[in-house]
Amino acid sequence: RVDYAADSINGARAHGMTLSFVTNNASRAPQAVVDKLSRNDIRASPDEVFSAAMDAAALLRERLAEGSPVLVVGGEGLRSALAAEGFTVVASADDRPAAVVQGWDPAVDWAMMSEGLYAIADGALHVATNLDATLPTERGFALGNGSLVAAIANASGREPLAGGKPFPGIYERALARAGGSAPLAVGDRLNTDHVGARAAGIPGLHVLTGVSTARDVVLARPEERPAYLHTDLRGLLEPHPRPVHERRGEETEWIVGATHCRIHDDVVLLDDEVALTGREAEITLNAYRALACAMWDHLDRHAGAPAPSIPDIRVRA
Repeated sequence: RVDYAADSINGARAHGMTLSFVTNNASRAPQAVVDKLSRNDIRASPDEVFSAAMDAAALLRERLAEGSPVLVVGGEGLRSALAAEGFTVVASADDRPAAVVQGWDPAVDWAMMSEGLYAIADGALHVATNLDATLPTERGFALGNGSLVAAIANASGREPLAGGKPFPGIYERALARAGGSAPLAVGDRLNTDHVGARAAGIPGLHVLTGVSTARDVVLARPEERPAYLHTDLRGLLEPHPRPVHERRGEETEWIVGATHCRIHDDVVLLDDEVALTGREAEITLNAYRALACAMWDHLDRHAGAPAPSIPDIRVRA
């Protein structure tokens, strides 16, 4: 359970926002996603879910005729998505499938992956629902779909066609399905959620509830940078102050709310008094926002130079 998630998401709906739950998890059918959200007190309906399995099926529909045979290296969520797009789901390379679609599922094993390889070697198109190398679990990071896809690609010598995040298509297709006009992509992982959102031209709200830390955000590459920052999903319902930048001689100072941030001789200064040094630091939400603006500006103006030292950051909202 993620703190503030239910109240914030249900509150966004109450304020008239249209919701689309976009996930790289290809193992669950939409109703299973809704059931999991419901167990966490989040209201949703199956038509608001858009998964990487659905994205891969839509991607394939753009390339193959309705009814084409497709071999699944994955689970029920992927089979359901392909059937919904009008494909004939098969289980053997002997059925001469036009494509092999691969998505993570705990049932995927050597036999299933080898069956996919036989079909690809015989000319079938290889499609991956996503290329996530790892999958977060309670014990740490386990093998993700991308690692399993890489095994088949290594054996076949052919690069797969991929859907899901961080590719923009999943956002574009989810948005077209939801019918939204002023989208915001919310996510906690820079290299999937926010790379994909930026590539699709959608502003992102990053929250500190998952993989990417505040330090990761501050040091993010241009293609990863979100438009808005918050600690959690309360950011959906709270105003975000606009950053302001001012010149101070050769330096640029960034101001968010009442907090000022600048970088002087590779030392980060907050309000001209607090230097962010050491191994850890606790700062306010607006200080975090100002720091991100100042660091991104500094990194862009000093491309190729080492970044200033940044401690591990705890942000208090």
